[in-house]
Amino acid sequence: MAKLPKFALTHNNEKYTWDLKNDATKRTLKSFDNKSDATKGGVLEKAVGPQGGSVKLRKLDGEYQEERTFPRSADPRSSKG
Repeated sequence: MAKLPKFALTHNNEKYTWDLKNDATKRTLKSFDNKSDATKGGVLEKAVGPQGGSVKLRKLDGEYQEERTFPRSADPRSSKG
């Protein structure tokens, strides 16, 4: 299986927005007014694009909350242990 591109949804304290950034290039793909706008109804999947990817969602304080994989079929198998 090919490695998926990695992205992170983080809070931008200067602009008070939630930014979806590519981890490799550090470029912002899309900005959202609030976190719920970014996580509802397939918005992240569209923003990541057709190649798919892994998106790590961060809390307001910067800690990781969860990780989502797009498309869902690209999710790695769960490991033992």
